[in-house]
Amino acid sequence: MDIQAEKLKLIQWLAQLSDEGMIAKIRALRNEGSDWWDEISEQERVEIEEGLNQAEQGNLKSHLEIRKKYEKWL
Repeated sequence: MDIQAEKLKLIQWLAQLSDEGMIAKIRALRNEGSDWWDEISEQERVEIEEGLNQAEQGNLKSHLEIRKKYEKWL
């Protein structure tokens, strides 16, 4: 079978697919080569960069301190 016919069969199968888990796996496979940094918002990038700068300056908090602060959500 040639590649074009194989792709058409896959397109037909995908068009009828209703399994959300399988669709998520296909989406992840499609995005496998992308960088998560490009997927996040500008605000998220700013906050990550701020956290990295704080860490470089030694402004860190222990895991225990953070768990105590947010334990009501854990």
